[in-house]
Amino acid sequence: MTASVEIPVWLLIIVVLLAAWAALDRMLLPSVRWFLRRRVNLAIDEFNARLSLQIRPFSLTKRQVLIDRLTYDPAVVQAADEYAAAEGMPRQVAMQQVERYAGEIVPAFNAYLYFRIGYWLARRVAQLLYRVRLGYVDQAALDAVDREATVVFVINHRSNMDYVLVAYLAMDQVALSYAVGEWARIWPLQQLIRAMGAFFVRRNSRNPLYRRVLERYVQMATEGGVTQAVFLEGGLSRDGRLREPRLGLLDYMIRGFEPDRERDIVFLPVAINYDRVLEDRTLLRGRDSDAPRMRKRQVLSITARFFAHQFWLMLLRRWYRFGYACVNFGDPLSLRAWLSEREVELPALSRDKRFAEAELLADELMRRVAAVIPVLPVSLVATVFLDAGGRPIDGLSLKAECQALRLRLRKAGAHVYLPRGEEDYAVEVGLRMLTLRHLVTEDADGSYAVSPGEEDLLAYYANAIDHLLPQESFQRGASP
Repeated sequence: MTASVEIPVWLLIIVVLLAAWAALDRMLLPSVRWFLRRRVNLAIDEFNARLSLQIRPFSLTKRQVLIDRLTYDPAVVQAADEYAAAEGMPRQVAMQQVERYAGEIVPAFNAYLYFRIGYWLARRVAQLLYRVRLGYVDQAALDAVDREATVVFVINHRSNMDYVLVAYLAMDQVALSYAVGEWARIWPLQQLIRAMGAFFVRRNSRNPLYRRVLERYVQMATEGGVTQAVFLEGGLSRDGRLREPRLGLLDYMIRGFEPDRERDIVFLPVAINYDRVLEDRTLLRGRDSDAPRMRKRQVLSITARFFAHQFWLMLLRRWYRFGYACVNFGDPLSLRAWLSEREVELPALSRDKRFAEAELLADELMRRVAAVIPVLPVSLVATVFLDAGGRPIDGLSLKAECQALRLRLRKAGAHVYLPRGEEDYAVEVGLRMLTLRHLVTEDADGSYAVSPGEEDLLAYYANAIDHLLPQESFQRGASP
């Protein structure tokens, strides 16, 4: 029993490592998991105590459980059988595809990360780049929303900053779940976005099996009361105007809705506007079908040069934030009340009639979003310059014309945001942003004029509020 045994050093190292791992797995890791789980549960209780819309049990369910529920959902299994028969493949192969799609779509919501790290990061980024303002809110209408309803934020899509901005402003009220495109499926952004409760969508996929899996996830989340945020336009505005709504996710949400069930669906219109959209030139370039497609290396190079230039301006103390970013909230729309008023039962409708109802609903939601688009300084000043038809404008005339335009907008029911509540300062802010970007130049006599070749970019910002005065605004080209 006391005899010595010789073993190689490498084998001893392996034995020690295995023993250490066993000790961690059996003794330390359970304690750590218990401690972390307790901290997370306490954090969730704290968050729910101050949130207007509490975190739903669906969001707190383990991700693997949701993946399994989605994979073996009867409707998904039936779709897999039909797909396998149509493609001539074994059923097991189709189910493997379903499991892969489910793993791609289902988020991994982490409440602690969302409200602690996510809020700090969103606030820092938003306030670093913009002067963020919450504009119009009908608080009485928001307070009247049923707390058990599934609330869906319907947002116009002007920039990828929309995700950060709305999440930051709404984070003290609710945890939002976004549908995010494939552009964000890169490490480590993908993991962070999933932990923030977002789910990934292949926007242009025509695969019927994938679409069925996505549909069932959206329906499960909606039935579970998860607060969601959708961009009905389906993509960023390329000319500044609101785009036509796309019905995919909206149709998934309402397809099986029954008015007599316990949980209503309430749509909350959200309107965003910026004094500067970071991607504006790229979006305008995307309208030109003859423009050569930029490679990823070119995009990264342009992005790097942009941030390097901004950093250089910071070092020289000549850097300004990109103006104001404002968010307005429109009047909520209850799906139950909408269907009751129209005397419509969606499950009983054919596919074509259901799509027609979804289209009417989408149009109404976009109308409510359009009605509360914030009028910001750059949009106001840009509209005056374009309506001037190329003639130079001196400072006093510019202020007078901006004031006249503001009054017409107010008369039309638009929500005009005046920084510091001062009209002159609003014009100064808009003019400064345009001159810093060389969209407008100052002549020797002190008058201002649109820089040659920058009319399209100026129109991009004017178009954001063009619909608020359709009968009086200068026509600036049709949407692509």
